[in-house]
Amino acid sequence: MTTTSTHRPARSAPLAAGWLGLWGVLALLGTLTGHGYPLGANDAYGEASLLRLLPVRYGPPVFAVVLLGAAVAALAMVGTARPSRPLRALLLGYGWTVAVALAVVVPDVRVLVILGYLPMLIIGAPFGWPPVDYAEIFDWTLAVKGAALVAGVLLAAAVLVWQRRTAGTCAACGRDGDESGWTTPAAAARWGRWAAGTAAAIPLVYAATRFAWVLDIPLGIPREFLAELHETGAVWAGAGLGAFATVGAVLTLGLVQRWGEVFPRWLPGLAGRRVPPLLAVVPGTLVAIAVTAGTLGELANPDFWHPDGGFSSATTPMLLWPLWGPALGAATLAYHLRRRGACARCRRPWPGPIPRP
Repeated sequence: MTTTSTHRPARSAPLAAGWLGLWGVLALLGTLTGHGYPLGANDAYGEASLLRLLPVRYGPPVFAVVLLGAAVAALAMVGTARPSRPLRALLLGYGWTVAVALAVVVPDVRVLVILGYLPMLIIGAPFGWPPVDYAEIFDWTLAVKGAALVAGVLLAAAVLVWQRRTAGTCAACGRDGDESGWTTPAAAARWGRWAAGTAAAIPLVYAATRFAWVLDIPLGIPREFLAELHETGAVWAGAGLGAFATVGAVLTLGLVQRWGEVFPRWLPGLAGRRVPPLLAVVPGTLVAIAVTAGTLGELANPDFWHPDGGFSSATTPMLLWPLWGPALGAATLAYHLRRRGACARCRRPWPGPIPRP
C-alpha cells in the first residue's frame, strides 16, 4: 500500500499553480482598476525594498505577467511527460528565477522584524503592550509580502520535484542510487557543524548590542539616544528582538546536537521521544529565507550606509547577515540530509549508519 507521503511531490505543482494564479488574477485586477498595489513607492517601508526601483504604474502589470506565467509553468510541470532539453531548461530557468524573486526580493526586512516581534505581540496583546495599532502592523502590504514568500516556497518545491523527475531521480528525495559526495550523512554531519556554528554566532552578535542597551550600556549609540530609548520603553522592544535572536541561535545549535533529534528529559510528555525532522526543517528554512530577504532589502537601502540615515556601530552586526541566511539554510539542509533515512517513495536507504551529532 502506498503511503501518503508518496503522493506529496505530485501535489506541489497544482498547489503552486493555484496560489500563483490567484495572486496573478489580483494583480491583473489591480492593473485594470489602478488600485490595490501596496509595494514600491506605495509602501511606507519601501526604502528597504528593491521594488522601490519599479515604478508603481508598472508594478501591477509586471506582477500579473510574472505570476500568471509562473502559474502556467507550474501547470506544465504536472504529469510525467519528458520535455525536450530546451523546454526543460526554459521552464527550470524561469521557475527558479521567479521562485527566488518572490521569496527573497518581494519580502523585505519588515517581514523579518515582524517575525521577531511576533511572540511579544501575541503574549502582550491581552495586556495592551506594546501600545501599537495591530491594524497598522498586519496590513495589506504585509499580507502581500507574506503571500509572495509563500508563493516562492510553493513554486520552488514544484520546480525541485519536476527537476528531479525529469532528471530520472526520485521526485521525493532526489536520490538516484549512487549515494556519495556531500549529500551523504557523514559529509552532511561535517559541513553541517560549521554551518550551524556560523548561523548561531551571527544573531548572538546582534543580540549583544540590544542587551547592552537594556543594561544602560551605550554600545554603538550616543548616551542621549540610549536615554531616549529607556524613556520611551523602546529599549524593551530591542531586547525582545535580542531575545528572539538568542532563542534562534540556541535552536540553530540543536541542528547538530543530540537534543535536536531526541527531546530532552526535562520536557514532560515528550522526554526521550524522537524529534520530527520537519519540526526543525520547516521553521529553519522559513527563517533562512526571511533573513536573506531582509538582508537584501536592508543593505540595498542607500540610507543604510549614511551615518545620518542608519549606519553606525549599532547596525554594524547587520553586515554579517549576508552570511546568516545561507549558513542557516545550509545547517537546515545538513540536518535534513542526516535524518531523512529511507525514502518512502523509492525505498532507497542511506548507506551505512546515520552519524550522531
